Amino acid sequence: MSLDSATAARLKDALATVVAIPVTPFDAAGDVDWDTHARLITRLTDGGVTVVTPNGNTGEFYALTQDETRRATESAIKAAEGGAEVLVGVGLDTATAASAARHASDAGASMVMIHQPVHPYISADGWIAYHEAIARAVPGTGVVLYVRDPRINGPLIARLGESCPNVIGVKYGVRDPVLFAAAARDTAPGRFTWLAGLAELTAPGLWPAGARGFTSGLVNIVPALPMAMLAALRRGDLAAAMDVWDAVRPFEELRSADASADNVSVVKEALAQLGLCRRSVRPPSRLLPGPARHQVASILRSWGLDPKEGE
Repeated sequence: MSLDSATAARLKDALATVVAIPVTPFDAAGDVDWDTHARLITRLTDGGVTVVTPNGNTGEFYALTQDETRRATESAIKAAEGGAEVLVGVGLDTATAASAARHASDAGASMVMIHQPVHPYISADGWIAYHEAIARAVPGTGVVLYVRDPRINGPLIARLGESCPNVIGVKYGVRDPVLFAAAARDTAPGRFTWLAGLAELTAPGLWPAGARGFTSGLVNIVPALPMAMLAALRRGDLAAAMDVWDAVRPFEELRSADASADNVSVVKEALAQLGLCRRSVRPPSRLLPGPARHQVASILRSWGLDPKEGE
């Protein structure tokens, strides 16, 4: 069954928000802590989040087994309890990604997000073929593209949209506002919902060129901050949006330092200091070094929170 126009319109509207990328918590043995996973999802929805993306990069997608990613999908859907749309990350080889998309759809997810292909050699035609195969595996499910390659431009995205009507959104993860503006304006107005895919620091800059939502890992810690930025952007209050930008900048810059080496570790460190989950990560991530832990604690205090660094 193909995605009908009314459902496509509803999902495109739903994407115009803070799209949370939840962490995947681990227990002392290094296995996924599923009870905590469910609690963290519920905490997000209680904080006003209406779209969650299990198996995103902040969820350590590439460090999880296929069985774990499937269970993360099921856990998120159950914990969301219909209070949020579930946008499931899928990727790796074409067959694996298509199978994961079908599983997500069968489990009740309304959308899937296709991770940027990790193959070292990507052609334009091959990029189209990869996404077509996955999107056509779930014709009744909304599909969001994750673009991190500056070569993926508007005409290419438009071509995929013509081929696959269920492609409804683009998470744009290239740190270049000019390329974003060109990509967004080289597609039909309203055809896709465009997300600032590099979180709060890029959202105000991309909003005038067509972004209508943004992804967030910070939202795991304090949902009120990204939700305040969203509200400010929606009402056209750039000054208020930039007040939030100033507040979150130290945290997001710590995450992006050294080519985002500690991107997930910073988020989990903050959660650990707040007693919400363990700080454990899987390779190739690492536990955050001591000086950076102190930085996280200082940032949390600046937000009015009470961290416990040693816990």
